Amino acid sequence: MCSTEHTIEVENMNNQKPETITEYRKWLKKEHRVFISKRTKTYYEAVTSKVKTDFEKSDFWRELTENLAYFDNEYLLQTGYSLLIPRFEPELLTKPFLSFLLKTFRKNIFENENWPNEPEGGWILPTNWYCRVNDVIRTLFVVKYLDGVEFMINRIRGLCEQRSLPCQSYLEAREEGYYAAHVYIARNFEVPKVDWDTEIVKVSVEIQISTQLQEVIRRLLHKYYEERRRQIRKDDMKWQWNYRSDEFVANYLGHILHYIEGMIMEIRERQKKEMV
Repeated sequence: MCSTEHTIEVENMNNQKPETITEYRKWLKKEHRVFISKRTKTYYEAVTSKVKTDFEKSDFWRELTENLAYFDNEYLLQTGYSLLIPRFEPELLTKPFLSFLLKTFRKNIFENENWPNEPEGGWILPTNWYCRVNDVIRTLFVVKYLDGVEFMINRIRGLCEQRSLPCQSYLEAREEGYYAAHVYIARNFEVPKVDWDTEIVKVSVEIQISTQLQEVIRRLLHKYYEERRRQIRKDDMKWQWNYRSDEFVANYLGHILHYIEGMIMEIRERQKKEMV
């Protein structure tokens, strides 16, 4: 009886989820012999920097950025409005290592419905995490109107098809008031190995497409969103009922702005019908 209780207690301890980034580091070390150190961060930055540089030099990125003025004129002829905000220039960014590690934390632990077993697709570890985390390199395109999002998706997909690049796109609409499109372009990159040899890995580059209004609110609430990402544990009270919280204000602002953008599109379409 006592022996059985002891066995159950030990199993529960082994199956206990890490709840902080410190506990997660210890779990990685104990369960997978993965040591997160300064060297891990340095190597991550070397790999992502190489991927970013190579993608910036690619024919696809050059053609995409050089065609923005053409896309803007094409949209203008179709709608009578500009597609992009004035003087817009997309910039490729690398995901900071801490944000990257936190994302593996969420995928391996808190969003893992199979816990304590591995998540669907397997554990995300240094041996595979550059191909499993799809936004280590990312950029943002800002369009002026809601229909411009799908317009840009189609133009990006067209360029990918011309170059036989795998491309996936998703229209995000989250409970938290986040609205944007995500386009993922996967290709092989030659990157340094830990021993400073090289290897070929498949990495996805994320292109976010957002409207001008959504980008304004994102910038205003950037600090809040960053703090929320670092909070792995969720509050017991649903944010929809906590009207005093920053989360209530931020999330509903996103929903309200999306509704306004829909109304703007409806007014545009009415005006177009009246002119016919």
